[in-house]
Formats: sequence, structure tokens, C-alpha cells
Amino acid sequence: MNKLSNKNLFAVVALLGVVFAGTVAEKLWPTLFTPPSVELPPTGCDLQVGSCTVSLPEGDKLTFAISPRPIPVLQPIRLEATLTGGDAKSVEVDFTGVDMKMGFNRPVLQASGAGRFVGDATLPICTRNSMAWRATVLVNAHGKLYAAPFEFTTSRN
Repeated sequence: MNKLSNKNLFAVVALLGVVFAGTVAEKLWPTLFTPPSVELPPTGCDLQVGSCTVSLPEGDKLTFAISPRPIPVLQPIRLEATLTGGDAKSVEVDFTGVDMKMGFNRPVLQASGAGRFVGDATLPICTRNSMAWRATVLVNAHGKLYAAPFEFTTSRN
């Protein structure tokens, strides 16, 4: 009886080890094996004025918007990215200061149907009265990771 229970215990531990290894591999896979990156040129469009659109090399159109306007700091903002003509697996927005490091700020947007992704974020306050930002929209589509930069300036006034 003791030998049988030891064999069962070993089988359960081995099975748990395989499940654990599979879970870790699934979580680490995107980090270890990131799709190729395609950096798109800046559009010159100002997100403080309205939504901005850029074309992907495959012909898809990416439209990105932030609301409310003017874009505030230290208050919730709404992010919306829409990919027309293609199918995106995921969308994230990487916020960076153009001329000042502001820490890691990369919200993941949630799919809401028809190529639309939405999410919320909050921009940190800067010691200056105005701050130049770059919102790089990261779109995983066509087996590649597209990086579309959009710029805007916030004000504390």
C-alpha cells in the first residue's frame, strides 16, 4: 500500500510540475519571443486637437485618440485605438516624456469589437508648467509589432 501511494504522489507532483512549467512558458513567451518591430514615422498630428490616423505598411489605418481635451495630468484619460482593414491581436500605449524621463507608463487597451481597443490611463504631473509627451501606440498585427508615435503637450494651468 505504501509503494502505491508513493507512486501516486510522484505522479501528482510530476503532473503539477508540468502544469507549472507550461504556465510559466505561456506567460514568458511574449517577453522572450517578441514579434518583429516596425517603427512608423511621426505624423505631426497633435492629439490635443483631435484624433490622429496613420497607415500601416499593409494598408491598414490606425486611428488614435485621447479624451478629454485638453488632455489633463493627474486625472483619468480615455484612450481609444481603432485599426481598420486589419486584425490586431493586442494594443498598448507607451507614454514617454519627449525631453524628460517620466517612468514606465504603458496601459494595455482592451478589445471592444470591430478593431477598436479602449483603456484608461493617468499622466503624471511634471515640475514644469508644460510637458511634451510621446504616446507610442504599439499594435500587434500581421505577426509584427508596429510602433506609431503621436505627440502632444500638456499644461498644468
